[in-house]
Formats: sequence, structure tokens, C-alpha cells
Amino acid sequence: MTEAPRYDGSFFGRRHGKQLRKGRAETMADALPRLSVDPETLPTDLTDLFDSPVGEVRLEIGFGGAEHLLHRAGEAPNVGFIGVEPFFDGLAKGVAGVERLGLKNVRLFGDDATLLLDRLPEASLTGVDLLYPDPWPKTRHWKRRFVNDRNLARLARVVKPGSLFRFASDIDTYVSWTLAHVARSPDFVWTAERPADWREPFAGWPGTRYERKAIREGRRGTYLAFRRT
Repeated sequence: MTEAPRYDGSFFGRRHGKQLRKGRAETMADALPRLSVDPETLPTDLTDLFDSPVGEVRLEIGFGGAEHLLHRAGEAPNVGFIGVEPFFDGLAKGVAGVERLGLKNVRLFGDDATLLLDRLPEASLTGVDLLYPDPWPKTRHWKRRFVNDRNLARLARVVKPGSLFRFASDIDTYVSWTLAHVARSPDFVWTAERPADWREPFAGWPGTRYERKAIREGRRGTYLAFRRT
């Protein structure tokens, strides 16, 4: 499969991996068109995106293996979740999980999150999660990190005041990078009051494969929550 050109400013690299097995490919072909969000045709009220009634909408950027997204959607059927995953393999895991669990409160977007953020209605989300994102550890690649001044402004526009932007990473330099960028943002404040607030996972945390990999390799996750002012 030929990849579409990656536009300047995209925070991911290669989008396609191994070819999907037949069953998963069939599930993708059948379900993805129904689950996909089109940034150009979003309703004014995002709750209208979902098959079941929901009272609020949250966003997860880069859901990877979809463990966290599926868990949160299952525990809160009255909340709508939009999951963003530009990598095809991860998107396929999300589609398969939604179908397997029969979730009616999940929609998916398979491209760069900024394309969606720029089209979302103002103050339309009650939370955003960015969990174990690609840390781009080499200094020359830091410009590709999702957390930057421009993207924090994007998040601020679409997140309702009082709602949380949550970030998790096992890479200390990315944690420090994120804290520094949020510290100079006029729109978010760090909610931590004690060490446990960043050392312990968020309430109801199901764990992810990326977190398990970090633990196996001797790294510890850091969990940051920022409130939209």
C-alpha cells in the first residue's frame, strides 16, 4: 500500500506496518467507514457523532494498542470517545476492539491529530489524553514531539474550562519538556499537589502495552494532569 505524503509538521513517521490478516482486514473494511470521523463534516454538537446517547466527549491522541481507549469507553458508556491513531496497525486494533466489545460510544480518526483538532468546535471536549507518545529521543527530532506551544494552543481552544489534559511518559526528557511547555502556557495549570500525583497512574488506569514494555526495560512512568483554566 502506498502512503500518502506526510505533510510538514506531522508528528509521526511510517504509517503502515505488516499486512493485516484476512479476518482483521475484513473487519476494517466493514467497520472503519462507519466508525471514522471526518473532520470536514463534524456536527456542531459532537455528541451527535455517536450511536448511543452521550453527555460529553473526550479525545485520546495516539491510542496505540487501544487498551486504554477501550477500557475507558467500556467503563463510561455515557461518555463519547474519539480515538486518534495514525498508524494503521493500531487503528486496526481499535476497530477490532470496538466491534468485539460492541461499543457504541467510540469514533476513530486515522490521521494526524492536528487535522482533527483544527476542525473541532471550540470548547467541545471534556478531556484529552496523550499517553506514552513517541518521545522522539534524539535532539534533532524534538520538533516532532506532539507537545509544543502550537499544539497546546490547539488543545486549549477545544477543551472546556476546568477539564483535564493528561499526559503519561516513561521518558524523563519528554516529561521535563512537557512540564516546561505547559509552564509557559497561559491556558493550562499542573494539578499536582504531592509526589504521588505524578508517580501513580491515573484513577482507573488499565495499563498499556507501552507501559509494560517500559517496566520490563526498567523505566517508570510519570503521569501528569493539567487543568484548562
